[in-house]
Amino acid sequence: MRAALTVAEEAAGRGDVPVGAVVLSATGELLAAAGNERELTCDPTAHAEVVALRRAAERLGTWRLDGCTLVVTLEPCTMCAGALVQARVGRLVLGAWDPKAGAVASLWDVVRDPRLNHRVEVVSGVAADDCSRLLQEFFANHR
Repeated sequence: MRAALTVAEEAAGRGDVPVGAVVLSATGELLAAAGNERELTCDPTAHAEVVALRRAAERLGTWRLDGCTLVVTLEPCTMCAGALVQARVGRLVLGAWDPKAGAVASLWDVVRDPRLNHRVEVVSGVAADDCSRLLQEFFANHR
């Protein structure tokens, strides 16, 4: 989670909402790291999770991220939760909950929906206070 917080801070430094994500291999090797890049790239899909998944898939040479873990500072939205399922990610580790847009438990539970062809193990609340504080400080300074 510390690596995800670092890239989240970098995103904040360039004006993006401070969300960070890292992808780890089944053996714990860091495959990819990304912060939000929506402002940087003018791309509405450039959420930290999606960017990190793309980079990890490119590095591995396959879209199937079986056995990989995505660590993210904020509960994924529906788009990102869907991407986790589509990429066959094995585990999601998240920091802060997102009661307004979260799709892991807050509003929906996309990653564990039994109607889908893949379900993701979820570990929540990791460094939640640090993750929440980073977001709160960002929005306090941008309002």
